[in-house]
Amino acid sequence: MQLTHLDEKNHPTMVDVSQKEQTTREAVASGVIRVSSEAYKAVKENSAKKGPVLQTAVIASIMGAKETSRLIPMCHPLLLSSIKTDIEELEESCAFKLWVKVKLNGQTGVEMEAMMGVSVGLLTIYDMLKAIDKGMVIENIQLESKMGGKNGDFRR
Repeated sequence: MQLTHLDEKNHPTMVDVSQKEQTTREAVASGVIRVSSEAYKAVKENSAKKGPVLQTAVIASIMGAKETSRLIPMCHPLLLSSIKTDIEELEESCAFKLWVKVKLNGQTGVEMEAMMGVSVGLLTIYDMLKAIDKGMVIENIQLESKMGGKNGDFRR
């Protein structure tokens, strides 16, 4: 199998998508951060010293998705048309599940942008709560679904 990010001389290369047709592409990713009951309470009561944790995580998720090509070497810079986030509060397990949905009309997919958005958002929650709980665990960052492109749709 020929890897797409290596050329005929085995040198790293960005995939040439110039001949691909522009289509609507969409990806949804999610991830979870588990925190202590004290940290969970601080988020719910909006009493964390660094400010509103979940609102800041949403902004960070959007920024992370937009900056993906600056951090992942072979990702194309993309003109994203939509980034939507949602945070599910998992009170029974003192956790937050972050969802990021990214969309564009373009020549390449947005899976990495969705997963980067989740990663940066969860890391932001960690950063804002680390004074309360250094034992937080980030887990299950994963692609939930993708739509469009030559390889078709995917749903976990």
